[in-house]
Amino acid sequence: MRTLLLFFALCVANFTFAQELEDRDDSFIVENNKNLFKIDIKEPFLQVAVKCNDFKPASFEGGASAYKYLLSKYMYTYLNADFYTLTGDFTFTLIIDTTGRVIDAVGAPKVLHSEAFFDDMQYVVRRIKKNWTPATCDRQPVKSQMKVKMNFSSLSVDM
Repeated sequence: MRTLLLFFALCVANFTFAQELEDRDDSFIVENNKNLFKIDIKEPFLQVAVKCNDFKPASFEGGASAYKYLLSKYMYTYLNADFYTLTGDFTFTLIIDTTGRVIDAVGAPKVLHSEAFFDDMQYVVRRIKKNWTPATCDRQPVKSQMKVKMNFSSLSVDM
């Protein structure tokens, strides 16, 4: 009887350890394209002057460096750079209304695939909720334009 009990105990022990699975790598590689991009926003921003006697340019709380920081942060967050591979200097004209809101961003120069980039930039600029202090002409707020120059370079990488 002991022999039979010992035999069953050894069989149970073998089956118990036999059920332990070895570690498997179930991950798989997905072929994917990824665009990496770098943004260099130039300071100072250029205010397009309005003809008047007492003109004061539009300003942003914290100055141009604060807007530059916000803009680059939002660009890295919201740009969908998978649709374009662009490299070069671009100028965006921000149109600021009399309340200080940026109502439009017009990009230049127009190159191959830049329209999608310009559309994305309009979306990015509208996502920034902080307003500018509007430009004034004779102490009255006026619609103005601010030019922001940047160097944008993107690289398409197969991952």
